[in-house]
Amino acid sequence: MKTGLITSDTFQNHNTGPGHPEQIARVSVIVENFKKLNNKNLIWKKPSKVSDDILLTTHKKDYINLVKNSFPKKGFTSLDGDTIISPGSKNATFDAVGSIIAAIDSVENKEFKNAFCPVRPPGHHAENNKAMGFCIFNNVAVGANYLIKKYNYKKIAIVDWDVHASNGTADIFYDNENVLLISTHQYPYYPGTGSEQEKGKFNNILNIPLPAGTSSEEYLNAFERVTKKLDEFKPEFILISAGFDTHEDDPLAQFNLKTEDYFTLTKRILETSKKFCNGKVVSILEGGYDLNALRDSTKRHVDALLEFN
Repeated sequence: MKTGLITSDTFQNHNTGPGHPEQIARVSVIVENFKKLNNKNLIWKKPSKVSDDILLTTHKKDYINLVKNSFPKKGFTSLDGDTIISPGSKNATFDAVGSIIAAIDSVENKEFKNAFCPVRPPGHHAENNKAMGFCIFNNVAVGANYLIKKYNYKKIAIVDWDVHASNGTADIFYDNENVLLISTHQYPYYPGTGSEQEKGKFNNILNIPLPAGTSSEEYLNAFERVTKKLDEFKPEFILISAGFDTHEDDPLAQFNLKTEDYFTLTKRILETSKKFCNGKVVSILEGGYDLNALRDSTKRHVDALLEFN
């Protein structure tokens, strides 16, 4: 079996303006690196088209319509203080959601074993009716709801290792017993959520807040709580909100993970997935703002996905 790499050139048209950290180069450095490596076990695939029915499992109709009508004819506008959009942002936004749908369908159809979606804009801060923190639609949440609706799964796990708490994903699944969200993040920090007291209606949210300055060793020790919770939940499919802004070189946060740690984290999740869901894992890019760290860390993440095959 192979590993899928789902992306689209439309990310290049999502222009956020000069100096914005969520820049075009974030995905271009990843994509160019994988093209250069030319691994025969990587299957490149384009995103699926996403219908309103798929989006409506996660976002309110009024919000979907607002987003569709917000993209400017020229120049820039914003959906919130951080979330800048331009004319080309529309296709990038819908392709980002479509990437996780294509990945899920292909894993279910046994086209490849697992997949990574290097796309932008990211998604985990977007709530059901609100854009936030560079995020427009909550890509991973749409994927989880798609698995429940189309494939009748009852136990979806989302592991979010981005340095920022996944407030949007928590908002969407707060009272959904079919979805377990586990989030490791710097705390207190943007967006201000993610305390251990936030557990969800069905004890289906596990926040693992960690202080600024957390080292690799401290983080990997804390991550044992992630795999323990997955063992208890016994997921039928695992989605990863893969943010690489926990890296020691990232300019937007203060964790100190090394590039190699992303191989270790991925491998731990895959080993757990083997017990319960035959290795069905799809990850999607969230944060990560140092370009060299992002390029190298995503490679090690995908190395682990490939090795698991």
